[in-house]
Amino acid sequence: MTRPRAVFAMNPRLVPALFDEDALARLRRAADIDTEVVVGELDSARSRQALAGAEILVAGWEAPVVRAAHLPYTERLRAVVYAGGVAATCLEDPAAFADRGVVAANARAANSGPVAEYTLAMILLANKRVLPGERRYRASRALPDHVATHAGQGNYRQTVGIVGASTVGRAVLALLRPFDLDVLLYDPTLTPEQAAGLGARPVPLDELMASSRVVSLHQPLTDATRGQIDAGRLALLPDGATLVNTARGAVVDQDALIAELRTGRIDAVLDVTDPEPPAPDSELWTLENVVLTPHLAGSLGGELHRIGDAVTDEVERFAEGRPFAHPEDLAASARTRVR
Repeated sequence: MTRPRAVFAMNPRLVPALFDEDALARLRRAADIDTEVVVGELDSARSRQALAGAEILVAGWEAPVVRAAHLPYTERLRAVVYAGGVAATCLEDPAAFADRGVVAANARAANSGPVAEYTLAMILLANKRVLPGERRYRASRALPDHVATHAGQGNYRQTVGIVGASTVGRAVLALLRPFDLDVLLYDPTLTPEQAAGLGARPVPLDELMASSRVVSLHQPLTDATRGQIDAGRLALLPDGATLVNTARGAVVDQDALIAELRTGRIDAVLDVTDPEPPAPDSELWTLENVVLTPHLAGSLGGELHRIGDAVTDEVERFAEGRPFAHPEDLAASARTRVR
């Protein structure tokens, strides 16, 4: 059986970070791929030659975008396997490739676990008010009166709101199941029965915002969700609530968020912002009620090998004539792309 030709297209530094020696060996067995060649641009003759010979584009972050000018070099392309959330990001016109029968897979599921774990940790810490308590303890250097100080805190029968039953949102819902929490879910694409099957009670977004001690955002960034969490919805949050954002910074109105945080009424855990990083003079750097992390909820360090293994699995499946385990509909990705 002839192995399909494949080529890496990503930031060259990612290859050793994503693929250990075992994964690279598996790739070489499944496909005709030179694992020393990584296409980081599509302007040189060498890169275009590599693209022209490829049936599988093994792409990743900072992959060069295949544009109209590159179409003559993609006649053999049959599949895109992306080491990230949306394979269509490396195609200028993903629908055109879908029309040609090009199929795609992404490693979104492999990356969802670390994001969900980060989110779970922050939800549990927020309900116990651990970070504000740490600041008070450091300032007072005295043990607090736990009965008087912590009324209404803790993780028993607290209400947690999840916005978006995305891959990560579903992983968070699964991790929340063992805890004694009332979990609300807003996702207009689900039926009440589907939401219940995920262990949550479906409610309108405004009700979720007004009822939750912690709100965690997991919706995709689309034209419809840009700025979805605006000043009005932030004002609905109860006093002392915490907003956790591991989705995209732009789903929240950043100016409205800063204005609400400035009052000290709510807290925020922000792994994503808009822009990213925040401007040097942004108050997000200095507000004490903000936990600001540098987009580290996703896979990092050794966790990246899970993504590399997932990509390798998909290349093996394609080479064997089997369907992808985690396919991506390129035509649908084109329709929902943020413009």
